[in-house]
Amino acid sequence: MDVIETRIPDVKRIVPKRFGDARGWFSETFRADALERAGITAPFVQDNQSFSAPQGTVRGLHFQIPPQPQAKLIRVLSGAILDVAVDIRPDSPTYRQYVAVRLDAEGGEQLFIPHGFAHGFCTLTPDVMVAYKVDSYYSPAHDRGIRWNDPEIGIEWPVSEAEAVLSDKDRKAPCLSEAGKLF
Repeated sequence: MDVIETRIPDVKRIVPKRFGDARGWFSETFRADALERAGITAPFVQDNQSFSAPQGTVRGLHFQIPPQPQAKLIRVLSGAILDVAVDIRPDSPTYRQYVAVRLDAEGGEQLFIPHGFAHGFCTLTPDVMVAYKVDSYYSPAHDRGIRWNDPEIGIEWPVSEAEAVLSDKDRKAPCLSEAGKLF
């Protein structure tokens, strides 16, 4: 398993090795000791899975605030996404910056998103299934979101506002500057 820093070093790409033969391939998709050697020590406690039927579905930008923030380890089981992590830690040198990584089922890459980041993705294909591990249980009282297309962040999404398929919750999320101090 290779762990690669992104332009925001706290966000990491995880590239599991695949061992193939005539039948297909085998891969270790999670290995705590390998991640720990790369500085990822999140004690994952819950697995989540989402399915998005239409291409252009945007989910996010979501996060949980202290005292129950969530680190996430994201992977795609079918289809492809543009996965995005936004630094929402006001004291961070990379505050309001983001990392965007294409993840797909064929490549098997994953993205680790630590505490203090908002997370979202856009489906690049129809029928996308995403699985992710989190290190804190879901807590409705700590669940928050910021607008997916906040102009102060300037994420280059592969869909326009008119094309994006959004939930009402995500459509009504505030911009980061309206959300107050989060971390």
